[in-house]
Amino acid sequence: MAAAKKAVLGPLVGAVDQGTSSTRFLVFNSKTAELLSHHQVEIKQEFPKEGWVEQDPKEILQSVYECIEKTCEKLGELNIDISNIKAIGVSNQRETTVVWDKLTGEPLYNAVVWLDLRTQSTVETLSKRIPGNNNFVKSKTGLPLSTYFSAVKLRWLLDNVGQVQKAVEEDRALFGTIDAWLIWSLTGGPNGGVHCTDVTNASRTMLFNIHSLEWDNELCKFFEIPMKILPNVRSSSEIYGLMKAGALEGVPISGCLGDQSAALVGQMCFQDGQAKNTYGTGCFLLCNTGRKCVFSEHGLLTTVAYKLGRDKPVYYALEGSVAIAGAVIRWLRDNLGIIKSSEEIEKLAKEVGTSYGCYFVPAFSGLYAPYWEPSARGIICGLTQFTNKCHIAFAALEAVCFQTREILDAMNRDCGIPLSHLQVDGGMTSNKILMQLQADILYIPVVKPSMPETTALGAAMAAGAAEGVGVWSLEPDDLSAVTMERFEPQINAEESGIRYSTWKKAVMKSMGWVTTQSAESGVP
Repeated sequence: MAAAKKAVLGPLVGAVDQGTSSTRFLVFNSKTAELLSHHQVEIKQEFPKEGWVEQDPKEILQSVYECIEKTCEKLGELNIDISNIKAIGVSNQRETTVVWDKLTGEPLYNAVVWLDLRTQSTVETLSKRIPGNNNFVKSKTGLPLSTYFSAVKLRWLLDNVGQVQKAVEEDRALFGTIDAWLIWSLTGGPNGGVHCTDVTNASRTMLFNIHSLEWDNELCKFFEIPMKILPNVRSSSEIYGLMKAGALEGVPISGCLGDQSAALVGQMCFQDGQAKNTYGTGCFLLCNTGRKCVFSEHGLLTTVAYKLGRDKPVYYALEGSVAIAGAVIRWLRDNLGIIKSSEEIEKLAKEVGTSYGCYFVPAFSGLYAPYWEPSARGIICGLTQFTNKCHIAFAALEAVCFQTREILDAMNRDCGIPLSHLQVDGGMTSNKILMQLQADILYIPVVKPSMPETTALGAAMAAGAAEGVGVWSLEPDDLSAVTMERFEPQINAEESGIRYSTWKKAVMKSMGWVTTQSAESGVP
């Protein structure tokens, strides 16, 4: 039985998808892109002070091992031989910053998560040092100076954590985003672990020159970051090293993409002008701009989309980043307790079918694109005695859709050619009310693949296509056709426009809440 099954399946590829709220390991058939099995573990987020967001790097690593082991057990139950897994790809939450000791393999502090705001005063101090007529940080990195990116988090760790300073002085410290921490640990850690990252993750650190594809001396001097602690930058598809432990010991790790780039690949957006929107903890709209860097006039980031092989060209993307999407549902569950599970939000929203004039701007970490306004905070407005938890639930879903419309409008203005439909993916896309609302608010069709795990699929494709693995073809003719579900707008354009302009009024009211002093004195 197993032998027959094995012969039919052919080579398999695994993908680690390490997100902000959970870790998953998924296994795909490299010939059909079919998902065979997976396992998921939720990750704890710690909020030691107001605006601070941390995670335990060891818990993250442990969750990866657990997901791999459990998925391999499930494959065994399906009579699928795990020796068919020929490669592993890694996709990860981007920007989140880890510093660890290369001799012991121990983290020197918790991971400082991308959403974390503790670096606001660092950002303000640094921005005074950038000449108004020469924003070399933006022109080299494609990014605005913000708490979002790794360089300022690393600067904070060097300034505030004695253990980190000491380890740097003694040449024991290594820095990495989550991908680098995982690859180093999985390939042996202190015993020969490979310290590397890929171009997509490097492009989110604010230390990487996206034109020359190298760590930039001037940027490292500006942020006062010692270059010796940085990982080697590699392409997104090549063999970095072999798994050194667990059920898949000896399997090459050969794909690495930041989660949003991975979703772009998984959605097969390989042509200039193709775009996708991923609904995870945050919401991220990426548009492939081909081999040229396009700089935004409307608050979008310029970033590396992928480089699928050492000798392959680099592709760039424009990105609209929204900090809080799925995180607002988790907040309603964990902080307010108005739902017990994330799935319940759809039921509540369905009961009322409208927010009844209630608007929710979830600016928990300030506002990202297109405003880049760190002083904003979350507000719920338009409340009356009639408002109940169902309306707030509906308003939370609408907020995700309105934020997407803002970044889509910016994208259309930057690209000049409006998108005729929106390709979507991510955990929240299983919510049908959300998808219909999104089509109504954008006033274009929303198209979702029947297999929503495109982030993991992208990492698997990069791993399987790597030189020396060669089990996944990325040639256009070989890519499997994907079945799609379509949501068409069902309201009139005028109503859509009125709701959107009211939302913009609410956004304006969320701004200017916080001064640096009040943010800094947040009591633990």
